[in-house]
Amino acid sequence: MNGTAHAAIGAATGFAVANTLYTSPTTTLILVSLGTISGLVPDLDIDGKLRGRITLSHKVTRLIAQIIGTMMILYSLYEGSLEEKLRGIGIGALMILISSLIKQKHMLTITGAGVILGGVSLQQMWVILFGVYIIVASLVSHRSYTHSLLGVAFFAYIALKLEHSLSINGVFYTCTISYISHLIADMKLLPLNKRGIQLFLPLSSKEI
Repeated sequence: MNGTAHAAIGAATGFAVANTLYTSPTTTLILVSLGTISGLVPDLDIDGKLRGRITLSHKVTRLIAQIIGTMMILYSLYEGSLEEKLRGIGIGALMILISSLIKQKHMLTITGAGVILGGVSLQQMWVILFGVYIIVASLVSHRSYTHSLLGVAFFAYIALKLEHSLSINGVFYTCTISYISHLIADMKLLPLNKRGIQLFLPLSSKEI
């Protein structure tokens, strides 16, 4: 199933939860938005449009890192002791070297690390956990762990922490049900799907 369909199902889930709880228009909008996002989240494990929308271009990141590395080298030539100069030049050169190896497929991993740092700074556990989720999604194959019961459980825990942070009833149900809806829509049981999902990883890799 394509992303538009997953997003629509997630949005409908948020709207249904909002109506069940008789929420205000503002809360309804929040739940619909969270449902839309949660319905798309499992597909962070594929190198496509969704990844591109939440990550910077690898070319931009590479350029920034190379500029910083060059500036560090130039600064080290004029400041500090010989040992400090050599250390600064070495770090700057290493940054330039590593940045030259960055490709677009690495950007989601870098984004996840940035989200974790942001979560630590904000002292928000759900942000830290979502950063971990992003990194895992960037490393696994499509329709594997993000499309498994393990993925559901981990994302549900993130949703629970988010609900506690926002103090909005319905966040947990909206996010969790929308996530599960994505997995159901991708199952091989549906006639339109040629591939299924590995729901019981790591215990079984059989597609359902």
